[in-house]
Amino acid sequence: MRIARQRLGIDRAVAYTAFGRIWSSLSGIVSVVLIAHLLSPTEQGYYYTFASLIALQLVFELGFTQVVMQLASHERAHLVIEPDGQISGDETAHARLASILQLVLRWYSLAAFLFVVALIPAGLYFFSSHQHLGSAAHWKAPWICAATVAGFGFFLDPLFAFSEGCGYVAEVAHMRFKRAILGNFLGWVALATHHGLYAPALMLTGQVLVGSTWLWGRRAWLLGLLRLEVGRCKVSWKGEIWPFQWRIAVSWISGYFVYQSFNPILFAYKGPAAAGRMGMSLSIANSLMFFAMAWVSTKAAPFGMLIAKKRYAELDGIFFKTVLQSTGVALAGAAILWAGVAYLSSIHSPYAYKILSPLTFGLLLAAAIVNHLFASMATYLRAHKQEVLFQLSIAIAVAVLFSNFISARTVGAPGMVAGYLVILAILGLGGGFLYFVKYRALWHSSGVLSGRAAEG
Repeated sequence: MRIARQRLGIDRAVAYTAFGRIWSSLSGIVSVVLIAHLLSPTEQGYYYTFASLIALQLVFELGFTQVVMQLASHERAHLVIEPDGQISGDETAHARLASILQLVLRWYSLAAFLFVVALIPAGLYFFSSHQHLGSAAHWKAPWICAATVAGFGFFLDPLFAFSEGCGYVAEVAHMRFKRAILGNFLGWVALATHHGLYAPALMLTGQVLVGSTWLWGRRAWLLGLLRLEVGRCKVSWKGEIWPFQWRIAVSWISGYFVYQSFNPILFAYKGPAAAGRMGMSLSIANSLMFFAMAWVSTKAAPFGMLIAKKRYAELDGIFFKTVLQSTGVALAGAAILWAGVAYLSSIHSPYAYKILSPLTFGLLLAAAIVNHLFASMATYLRAHKQEVLFQLSIAIAVAVLFSNFISARTVGAPGMVAGYLVILAILGLGGGFLYFVKYRALWHSSGVLSGRAAEG
């Protein structure tokens, strides 16, 4: 146990998150098998394109979840939260923490409603407009169900982020692990009973049920903050949050086009079968990246606390060690996944035709590793309550979107993946590293981040 903690950097938060990612990987294999057996190529395309459109929540969220976690972690650094939920410490920090939660509920109540109201008709229009490119599929009711349940999940997510910022990183990771299990199980039931396009809705339903139960068990602590009179300590959205949020919002919206534009564009130009192969391949490659990011993402709140206390040497020591460990995990995982796909292709397995070719899939795995490094640097910089990568994120999104449109109309998936890798390597890894070096040196040497809030 000591070796795992010291050499691999596995603490409770990483362990629960890693278990969740391992479960996601294993359950993904089960899902792939069920999808391959029980869904037609057309239905597979709808299945993965559902997920891409639901990810439009990034547009409505405007990066607030990430902001919430960082704001909470900076205030939490001055407080002590007892096991029974009682909070002691700096009164100003206590009031500001309550103000953050109150602001979160107001923001997401409206955003979740607008998300559902806009998403359902947008999906109906998109799929209706491209039915001629593939055989018929009964998708309307499954789509409405999936989009509706996604709205409930969208409302709960910031409460989990707030809890992580308050130090409950391991507990939230444990909850996410359990909700992944129930969500996958319900999705498999839908697939096994030949209601495959309802699987996304049932998966989201399982996640919402577990998440709601977890929050209900902590209602005393949350209600105490909601009822607290904050007075003059009210956090100003315009003055303190928006200067940071609009930048991270641009980065997150750009991220949507980087991660989620592949499936809808292929669906439109090459049909649902091509979108299905890309969707399954992206699902596997992104699962690898998300698994490796467990080492880094679980440190985001602790990073914020160390920055609030100006313990920069300790911050850097943990960060660089964590990146080294997580990248090693990503490389090992990529080698195993590529070997598996290459083997399936060599024996002409039916599963090989549900995924991209070994060469294209290998390029996609390489892009996932590069993306992991870029995301790690972004996590470090955002822990300073700064978003300096937004211009770079815009450039990457525009380049990927342009490349995807051109490639989808001509060479298809191989060109899309090759362009994706080149753009991430040059702009993401190269440009991101230059920003990382510049601002890390500036912030830690000049002390511009002193105090509770930094300028945007």
